[in-house]
Amino acid sequence: MQRSSTDRPFFLEGTALAHRIVASVLQPGEVAVDATVGNGHDTLFLARQVGSQGHVYGFDIQEEALARTQRRLEEAGLRDRVTLLQMGHEHMTEAVPVAWHGRLGAVMFNLGYLPGGSDRTCITRPQTTVPALEAALRLLRPGGVLTVVAYRGHPGGAEEAEAVRRWAETLDPDRFVAARYAFCNRRRPAPELFVVVRGAAG
Repeated sequence: MQRSSTDRPFFLEGTALAHRIVASVLQPGEVAVDATVGNGHDTLFLARQVGSQGHVYGFDIQEEALARTQRRLEEAGLRDRVTLLQMGHEHMTEAVPVAWHGRLGAVMFNLGYLPGGSDRTCITRPQTTVPALEAALRLLRPGGVLTVVAYRGHPGGAEEAEAVRRWAETLDPDRFVAARYAFCNRRRPAPELFVVVRGAAG
């Protein structure tokens, strides 16, 4: 099928770009976190990236999301590479073994609600997202990457995206590199991608 000149290149979409960035950093055998497993797309991506010797910890408060993700992993034959946890992502430092603190290759967030879920009022919120971002930084190794896809189009989404932006802007530039990627000419609110890389002195 031909694409029109106004079609958006897929690699500029937030999730696809996040995957490309993480793939350039996360190595086979490493440990990673999916902080918002949702339908399991990022979880499966991370499980493939870490390989048979690596591991992924996935967090979500919704049983529906965890069940969908488990099925996706089982269908791909990668269930054994992932530990799924029904708990808030702000508690990730309690769930990830201490031996891996400061050694993770990547942590991914995809904020908002569960696409196709039964309850769109169950959303991520700044009150827990920002503490979870702080926790994620403590888990990353030097050179490790944190990605956040934030959405402004649903109730509460704009406030959360702004909270992430303000948080990223306060990070010490001597310890972290923080960037924000967003479309400039979309008619409707578009997802934004935030990327934070821990420096050698982080």
